[in-house]
Formats: sequence, structure tokens, C-alpha cells
Amino acid sequence: MGYWKSIVVPKFKKLFEKNNVNKAAAAEACKIFDDAKDDYSKEFEEKKADLQPKVIEIYEASTTEIKAVVKERKDGALKKVSTGVEKFLEELSKIEFPGSKPVHEACSKFGPTYIEGPIYFIFEKVSTFIVVEEKKEEEPPVAATDPVEETSGKDKEIVV
Repeated sequence: MGYWKSIVVPKFKKLFEKNNVNKAAAAEACKIFDDAKDDYSKEFEEKKADLQPKVIEIYEASTTEIKAVVKERKDGALKKVSTGVEKFLEELSKIEFPGSKPVHEACSKFGPTYIEGPIYFIFEKVSTFIVVEEKKEEEPPVAATDPVEETSGKDKEIVV
């Protein structure tokens, strides 16, 4: 019993304390980011036109897993593609995307699973560019399909 209390239990305590320190530091980083969200949103609105082509270029160069995570928020998705998320955030911080630099630093220190809130905030801002781009691509095929159906319907009426 003496061996257990003197050697094993202190090692377990030390192991769990490290994890708690990371969680506490990550929570503090998230709190700081949450306080600055309004500033990042204002800065984002000001730079929106300049950032759009750069963000779309970064998004198109990323993997399909990252694209799926950016488009939709899913539980456990950040853990599966953590290295890709970190690279994506690094690219965003290079173009000075608002808020991406502190999120990238926190992500590299603590891992993306501890700071999901700020990461998804950045992804929501990125997805505003992506949604606009996809809608433009989807609208022309729908419009092109309708006139073809109308002309074929007229041809049928003429034949009858």
C-alpha cells in the first residue's frame, strides 16, 4: 500500500493536472476571443471585399474534409482533421483574416478540440464567401433548364 500511495498516485495526479492546465488556458483564450468578437466582426465587414478572392483561393486549395467542416458544424469533425484545420487557420492568418491569428496561435498551443467556439466563428465568416460563390454557380443551370422544357412543350403542341 505504501508504494501505491507514494509513487503511483502522485504520477496520476500529475498526469491529470497537466490536462486541466491546458483546458483552463484554452478556456481563457476562448473567453478573450469572445470578448473581441464584435471587433473582429466589424473588421471583417470593413475588409470583406478585399478578403473575398483570397479566402476563396485558400478554400479551393484545401482538402474536401476541411471544406466539409467549414460548410457544416459537426461534432468531432475538428478532432478528425485537426492538422488540416491548423493549416487552414495558418493560411487565413497569413492573409490577415480578422481573428484568425489568435485562433491559430491557440490552436497550435492547445489543439482545435479545446477551442471549438472561436474556430467555428472563423469558419462561419469564411462560409459567407463560399455560400455566395456557390449560389452564383447554381442559378444559371436552373434558368437554362426552364427554357428548354418550354420549347419542347411548344413543339409538342405544334405536332398535335
